This record gives sequence, C-alpha cells and structure tokens, in this order.
Amino acid sequence: MKITVQTRDNEPVVMEYDHPVTAETIIRDYSGSLPHEILACRINNYVSELDEMISSDCVLDLLDMRDNSASITYEVSLTLLYIKAVHDVLGKDVKVTIANSLSKGFFTQIHTGGLTDDTAKAIEQDMKQLVEKNLPIERVTATRRQMLENLKDGSDPAMLRLVKDAPDLTSARNCRLGDESGFFYHSMVPSTGYLKWFEVRRYKNGFLLRFPQTSSPDALPEYREQKLLYEQFSQATRWDRVMGIEDASGLNELVLKDDYKDVILLSEALHEKRIAELAESIRQSGKRMILIAGPSSSGKTSFAKRLCIQLRVIGLKPLYLGTDDFFLEREETPADEHGDRNYEDLSALDINLFAEDMTALLKGKKVDLPEYDFLIGKKVYGKRITSIEPCQPIVIEGIHGLNPKLTEVIPDDQKFRIYISPLTQLNIDDHNRIPTTDARMLRRIVRDYQFRGYSAAATIHSWPSVRAGERKNIFPFTDQADASFNSYCLYELAVLKKYAEPQLKKITPDQPEYPEAQRMLEFLAFFVAIQDDSMIPNNSIMREFIGGSVLL
Repeated sequence: MKITVQTRDNEPVVMEYDHPVTAETIIRDYSGSLPHEILACRINNYVSELDEMISSDCVLDLLDMRDNSASITYEVSLTLLYIKAVHDVLGKDVKVTIANSLSKGFFTQIHTGGLTDDTAKAIEQDMKQLVEKNLPIERVTATRRQMLENLKDGSDPAMLRLVKDAPDLTSARNCRLGDESGFFYHSMVPSTGYLKWFEVRRYKNGFLLRFPQTSSPDALPEYREQKLLYEQFSQATRWDRVMGIEDASGLNELVLKDDYKDVILLSEALHEKRIAELAESIRQSGKRMILIAGPSSSGKTSFAKRLCIQLRVIGLKPLYLGTDDFFLEREETPADEHGDRNYEDLSALDINLFAEDMTALLKGKKVDLPEYDFLIGKKVYGKRITSIEPCQPIVIEGIHGLNPKLTEVIPDDQKFRIYISPLTQLNIDDHNRIPTTDARMLRRIVRDYQFRGYSAAATIHSWPSVRAGERKNIFPFTDQADASFNSYCLYELAVLKKYAEPQLKKITPDQPEYPEAQRMLEFLAFFVAIQDDSMIPNNSIMREFIGGSVLL
C-alpha cells in the first residue's frame, strides 16, 4: 500500500508498506525532518491517533503542537495524567475539576483540604515519573447503550445524567491510565512518554496545570498572573451556582423540562447588573475616554451600546465611536505575509487622524468624524460633524482599544479601559472543558452565515489568521485594562447549536475544514438545543449573533 505522508514543513513523501502499519511506525521510518514531536495525525482528513492501524492507501498528515487538533490531544492527554497523579498523591476519592484557561494552562480545583506548594510539587513529581515509565494510555470507544449500562452502578451519577439527557451523544471514549479511567472526547497520545512539558503550580484556591502553546511547542511559556481573568472566573462560578447549573447536564435538564427561560432572564439580568456597575465606576473615575477591546465575537458592539445606555441613565451623555471608521483608505492598507490586506493590525488604522480628532473632541472643538464605507474602501466625511461638552465621555470600541500606541497622545488619567470576552464557558463535565475560543468561533460561524453570507467552512478557514491577529494585537495588552466584562451567556451553547449545527454538517470530508467541524459537532452533541429562543431580550449580546438585536 502507498501512504502519502504530509507535514507542515516538508513536501509530501510516498511511503510503501506490504503490511498494516501505524502512524508511529511511519514516523520512525520517515526520512524528513520533524522539528517538533508528532502528537496526532489525520488519515484521509479524519483526525486519528498515532497507534491506529492503517491498512490501505491513504493520505497521512502528521500533526505537531502547532496544529489545533494536536494541541488539544496534548491537553486532553495531560489532563488524564494530571488526574491520575492527583489521585496517586491524595487518594482516589478526591474530586478534581478542570475549570478554565488561565495563565497559559488550566486552572484546576482539587476538592480537599490542606493543599500547599508541596502538594503541587508532589503531583508534578508523580506526573514526571509516570512520563518516564512511558505507560500506555488505553482507549475503548463505548456506544451510548454501553455507557448507560456501565453507569448503572451509580459510580458516576453526573455522567449518567449527562448521557441520558443528551440524545445526540452516540458514543464516547473510555480512557485508562493504570488504575485511572474516565470518559474523554478527543484523541489521546498512545502513551505518557509523549507528555514531556508541563508544570503544576499552586494558585489561589486551586492549582495551575501549565503546558506549551502552539506558538512554542517545546517549552513552557513564561508565567504571567492573570488576576482579572481569575476574578471573572470566580464571579462566573458564583453566578452559575445562583442559577443552579454547573455543567452541561444541568443545562440540559432545564431545557428538556422547558424550564430554561429563567436561566435566560437571570443570565441577562446579571449582564445588565455588571454593565450598570461599570457605568458607575466610570462616573466615579471622572475619566472621559472609555476604551473597549476584546477578541473576535466577544460582543463588543452590543456591550458598548448597552454601556452607553447605562451611562445615560446616570446622567452622562456618551459619544459612541468605532475604531473601524479610522481605517486607512483601502489602497493604503498594509499587506500581511501572504500579500493580503491586513485589517487586523494597528497599522491599518489612521492613528494620526484618530489622535487629532480625539484630542480636539476632548478640548471641546468641533470635529468632522469619518465614517468608513466598506464598499468603496474609503472614509466619508460630512455626516458626523460634532463636538462634546466638558463632562461628556467618548465610548470607543475596537480591537486595538487597549494598545497604548492608539491613544498615546491622550493622558492616562483620561482613559478607562475595559477588556471584554466570553472569559469562561459552561463545561461538559468536571474533566472535559470547552475552550472559550471554541465558543467564540461558534458565535462567529452563526453570525457570518446569518449576516455576512459566509459558510461555516469559510469562517473556520479564516479562524487561524483571526487568532494570530488576536495574539498580536489584543492579548498582550489585556493587563492594561482597568476592568473586564465576561460576555458569556450560561445558556448560549444550547442556543447556538440550533444555528451552527446545520452549517457545520454541510462541510464534507474532502474539505480541509472537515476535522475542525467534526470536533465542534462532537462537543455540541452533549448539549440539548433550545429551539424557541424568543425569550432572549432584543438587547442581548446573543442577538448580535443570532439576529433580532435592537442595538445594531
């Protein structure tokens, strides 16, 4: 049989075998250079594990940490290793929760007392010993019927409830490492020897499990505390408890009983409460330039306009602006490394004009503010000639709002910076989390199809470049923020499923975006869709994506 081997760095190579073979064997025989360890593969565009047997002609893509699927493979495998080590050190009955992303890793909670820095070191040391032993990670796919049968003993009531309440869930994989086992929903590495890079660090009331990022696969990233994100996580946890929902099964139960309307109303009320608190903080600060920034599909526009309403409620008269209106003329827009116009970079904005206009406005002068016409690629003048009063704030929304270079001519004592993102997400269960990045991509898939005429495949295709722009232009400046807003809605995955699932299913196996679409369909299977979303208020951030917003 002929196997066409593809890697990110090399030309395809055809390798021939006269017997079934695994990707692990092919990697050992491969003559090309592999700069980073291979963690997963795709066989004819289906994500597979390295020990899966190949018995016919195929195209084999070898994936290292730079690929999203391989990165998730590492994270999921490391999670199993971590849980095993926690139970080795603290006992089998100790509950472990993988909560949310934090400081280039996962924030985890171990539900027992007496945890110290020495506990973190002991867990890390046990993990290292398990890696040195290169123990196999066994994986068995269980059908829905088998899962229900296996869970009848009552050993995992939460998992039993999840399987029973999610009719779209047809199978899951039981993964075992020594005496540790559990259901996981992504591919795993074949053995612990692949998990070379990690750190366990004590933090607040839990532990950080840190690991390499796609940008640097063979090293741990520099540690940086993310206080704002931790505070938002703690607040979201309290909110979830107020609403009585801690994971997917809790939400599914309410949807199946048609009791989800209170969840929507409570979630929206908590958003409004937080926005009102931010408006009051702005009033008390006396600052006049309100800068709002966040990654794609965070709900920046809806949030900014709701904040303007709350500022008006307390007697202020905000002027709303978007930085997109200060784009350079299209022919002046700089190109990226692929030769395409780069609208994500700060250099795509006329920052000199922005600085002149903002300075003039704050001095009470009349300014002819531009409106950018995306059809002709030019700024249009004469539509917004305005001035503001001495106490009137300017609310500015755009991805570069936290970048000091955008507003370097404005004194810091005039600036109030807000970072917005769906900073947390409702997870599947204690051990299987849904990255907030995935929730944002779902939002974007729905919005792009509804209002921009883009297919799900087109959105998925563009997502890596969007993410690269965020890493360069947004995330480095989150520490500049004076406040943050968590725009996630507890109920949102159940709502987005109805809109996103049909579009994801249109992506066929011959398309490059197929593996990513399948991965998203797999985690959506754990959620029961909310079919009637008429209860969602017309000023909700969710309306920015599903339609019906009065703010846009």
